[in-house]
Amino acid sequence: MAQLEPVQDNPVTLLRKAHDLLGDRVGVLSSFGAESALLLSMVAQADPEMPVLFLDTGRHFPETLAYRHDLAQDLGLRNVIDIAPDARKVAERDPTGELWAFDPDACCGLRKVEPLRVASLPYMALVTGRKRGQASTRAQLNVVEHRQEKGERDQIRLNPLAFWTAQDITAEMARRGLPPHPLVAEGYLSIGCAPCTQPVHGAQDARAGRWAGLNKTECGIHLGG
Repeated sequence: MAQLEPVQDNPVTLLRKAHDLLGDRVGVLSSFGAESALLLSMVAQADPEMPVLFLDTGRHFPETLAYRHDLAQDLGLRNVIDIAPDARKVAERDPTGELWAFDPDACCGLRKVEPLRVASLPYMALVTGRKRGQASTRAQLNVVEHRQEKGERDQIRLNPLAFWTAQDITAEMARRGLPPHPLVAEGYLSIGCAPCTQPVHGAQDARAGRWAGLNKTECGIHLGG
């Protein structure tokens, strides 16, 4: 993996280089959220057959599910894979569907972290759309991350847009004619599961509406880097 170096100014070049080096062992992780269209447009430009993993938690806004369908079709993405939590585990651990209300970490583990851990086994590298400017927890984000959890194998995380600003994103999305998530117009600047996502107000960072009022800023799928 030593040859895989950041290509900060050209994410499409990085995506193509990763695909050349790793082939079908590189996948893209997308929430189909507020700014997801930009990275996904670049993925389609690099290789529309590249696997795109979408965590269908069962708690998404209806607008997200419609956006996921329409955007994949419009961009010509031919390999979007929906990843759902294990139905048996959901029935055992969240029978009323209210786990998010009293233990959001456990809910994220059940509906996001555990399913992704299984689904990502075939991949040596996962591409994400995370940016440094999204939140203080991401301020030190690098384009190439080496990720390791205790007892787990190493995995590379590629963040082609890590150094892009909100202004960069807006301008490039406009240049490419890309539609934002429909809830952006209502103040949702970072969009996850419906029960745990609120609009952002004033000068708050983009992720301030995620788990608002709780000591929680990440779902857990990006920890361990």
